[in-house]
Amino acid sequence: MSSIGLIANPVSARDIRRIIANASNLQIADRVNIVLRVLTAAHSLGVEHVLMMPDNGGIRALLQRHLARGHSQHQRWPVVEFLDMAPTSSVEDTLKATRLLRAAGVAAIVVLGGDGTHRAVVRECRDIPIAGISTGTNNAFPEMRESTITGMAVALYATGRLSAAQALSANKLLDISINDGAQRDIALVDAVISSDRYVGARALWKPENLSAVYLTFADPQAIGLSAIGGLLHPVGRRDPGGLAVQLASAEAPATLRLQAPIAPGMVRTLPIAHWQAMPADQPFDIVSDGGVVALDGERELAFDAGDRVQITLRENAFPTVDVARCMQIAASDGLLRLSSTH
Repeated sequence: MSSIGLIANPVSARDIRRIIANASNLQIADRVNIVLRVLTAAHSLGVEHVLMMPDNGGIRALLQRHLARGHSQHQRWPVVEFLDMAPTSSVEDTLKATRLLRAAGVAAIVVLGGDGTHRAVVRECRDIPIAGISTGTNNAFPEMRESTITGMAVALYATGRLSAAQALSANKLLDISINDGAQRDIALVDAVISSDRYVGARALWKPENLSAVYLTFADPQAIGLSAIGGLLHPVGRRDPGGLAVQLASAEAPATLRLQAPIAPGMVRTLPIAHWQAMPADQPFDIVSDGGVVALDGERELAFDAGDRVQITLRENAFPTVDVARCMQIAASDGLLRLSSTH
């Protein structure tokens, strides 16, 4: 029986950037509708079983009311089973759900959330492919795409109509180490060095305290701190290597000033000293009097003067379902064509 996992974060996109930048926010009903579209699309292509993370934010309760009404002429769903875990309304829910989904042997995990939610899934499990649906604030990692199409692509892989070689793509990440591994973490898009250690708000949005940005990829159409690199020297998701950007300081004067959209509705001017390529597996040493490393937009790792901080780009680090390629192959190979008598 084909089975997939589903992790839907009920509180993604509820950070300070919602207030200061007039960004939109998905309500619980909107998130449930996204889940329902994934379920309908996946079931139509043969997925029979979905294991889902429970939550206390309202997604499970509203979804169960929809599912209890049963199938209709236009909507049919796979069997949805909620994981046996007690939600805590913290990132631990995502981490535990990922472990349980891995143990259950799901073919892939559909993730609804922002960069932080996707990072938590990858941090816990790097061998099960994920398919991201953007429901966060500065979503650089999950691509903006209709959830129906994501559900179809995942189903094509989960039911065996597409092989791993056809359906999956390898992704880069940043490996962050403090004091030779005493503290470790990862970033899927950007690791940013800031001198501002105040953590009243975890989201990083004040550009005046930034000193360096390290990127797995740099898209000039992105929103967020990765846009800094994207507007200087674009690097694709599938391109080798990444990008390191040094912002100006007393020791490194500005060579130019760059306007970049560091949050929705927030374009700021930043002084840039220089930038360079980040080859894979080459550690970059951070020289600083102390501060914090923000991972995918949120403060995570504090360090002091004298601490050894290294950031290393890793290639082929984890798989994702390549939705565009899945649908292209489905079209060219006629995978969705039915006989006239079907």
